[in-house]
Amino acid sequence: MKNRFAGFAPVRRDRLVQDTRHDAYKARHKLPEPTVCAQCGAVFQGGRWQWLPRPAQAHEQMCPACHRIHDAFPAGFVTVGGPFFKQHREELLHLVSNEEARAKAEHPLKRIMNIEDQDGDTLITTTDIHLARGIGEALHHAYQGELEYHYNEQENLLRVVWQR
Repeated sequence: MKNRFAGFAPVRRDRLVQDTRHDAYKARHKLPEPTVCAQCGAVFQGGRWQWLPRPAQAHEQMCPACHRIHDAFPAGFVTVGGPFFKQHREELLHLVSNEEARAKAEHPLKRIMNIEDQDGDTLITTTDIHLARGIGEALHHAYQGELEYHYNEQENLLRVVWQR
């Protein structure tokens, strides 16, 4: 008689489920609504952080972006360099600032933490991996050049390198 399950392992349901990603900055439980971040004024309402007027009698808790900034623990790193960048530094950093403003207007947790010069390149740290990717894509779209992504799934960390 043929085994109709050949090539398939039976599913075991007696094992503990392991989280694929551990993010210390993500709330373990649902926050009471409304909750206000005392640092930046973002409001958690409707299941997400938003820029809203501060509600009366709101619970106060630091938002994940302010928590990351306080701990100096970025989720995204964007390294920008090359001869073209050195010649047009202010113009490119203005584009980076505009990309952050666009993303931050709709998503309060997407922020630039720091911009610093390192070994002739500029390192931009962000509170969110999607903002880091968006900055890299905006630079590549506007000025072409070489764009690389390095994603570390275990740490939920994205490194973006753009140069021209």
